[in-house]
Amino acid sequence: MTIDFTQLLNGVLNITPGSLFMIGIGCLLIYLAVVKDYEPMLLLPIGAGCILANLPLSPMLHEDGMLQVLKKMGVDNELFPLLIFIGIGAMTDFGPLLENPRMMLLGAAGQFGIFGTLMLALWLGFDLNEAASIGIIGAIDGPTSIYVCNLLAPHLLGPIAVTAYSYMALVPVIQPPIMRALTSRSERRIKMPYTSRNISRRTRVIFPLMVVIVVGSLVPMAIPLIGTLMLGNLLKESGVVERLTGASSNEIANVVTLFLGLAVGSTMLAASFLQLQTLAILGLGILAFGLDTAAGLMFAKFLNLLSRGNFNPLIGAAGISAFPMAARVVQRVGQEEDFENFLLMHAMGANTAGQIASVVAGGVLLALLGKG
Repeated sequence: MTIDFTQLLNGVLNITPGSLFMIGIGCLLIYLAVVKDYEPMLLLPIGAGCILANLPLSPMLHEDGMLQVLKKMGVDNELFPLLIFIGIGAMTDFGPLLENPRMMLLGAAGQFGIFGTLMLALWLGFDLNEAASIGIIGAIDGPTSIYVCNLLAPHLLGPIAVTAYSYMALVPVIQPPIMRALTSRSERRIKMPYTSRNISRRTRVIFPLMVVIVVGSLVPMAIPLIGTLMLGNLLKESGVVERLTGASSNEIANVVTLFLGLAVGSTMLAASFLQLQTLAILGLGILAFGLDTAAGLMFAKFLNLLSRGNFNPLIGAAGISAFPMAARVVQRVGQEEDFENFLLMHAMGANTAGQIASVVAGGVLLALLGKG
């Protein structure tokens, strides 16, 4: 009997520099999740999926391999992002937005970077579907980015998902310099009185239903995104399905997040990831983020002008979808100038508006490109 050591060492013999580099990228994502606490719920499983996919001759990428099965059953058909949106809706309180509906304008302004980045990506040579997929990073909403990208440019899913979630984690680092650059000290010190109004249960239940009906009628391609988000919120606000609300925001969301991360990580293969366009996506992603923040701030300065100096422009930075991190950043930057300035609840209104506006923007892109 002879032993075929070549077969035993087949995996080692098939290691390539590209696969080693991608394994290093996977380890870096895990490091950021564990040591730096950057979006650990997604970056850790994405990093693990990247490592498992790039190990030479990995059986997990075979047709019946676990990573391939997860991708087919939850990413290729957009199931996982939509299930996560139910969980997000079940965890979101739209009360601050209902108390101050004008914050919806800031949510809309906070999506400007999506379309500005789309135009720049086209100029750089990306096709229309790729440019739209890159632009949606500006929503600073991982599930929306994954959903839109998988429909428009699935070959870019890995770098776009990693970019979206990485920049979501870096909200406290990226936003404050932009906020300070575009606002004066006197503007940052503006105090906005907060009067808590009791939002009735009836209003809270009607709100998600009305949003789905109005947005779904105007932008049918947004129905999967806005529908699942508002379904989760309806479960929460109805007050009669606590077990479903708890499962949606905890067990289901956690399991689906793990599966989604592994599936996305499995798309980060050396052959498709190690290209110049990956670096371009990273650069365009942060540009989209910056443009969204700047647009929200400038529109808030306009609202401040209309209100004769009674609206703090910092709140405009919360018009993105990074909930609730962006609202907390607004509160922190405001208190740096005046410790007694409390902007959190106003910023939460803009932040929840940004959550709605980001999924509408995703639906608009899909509608314009005839996808869905």
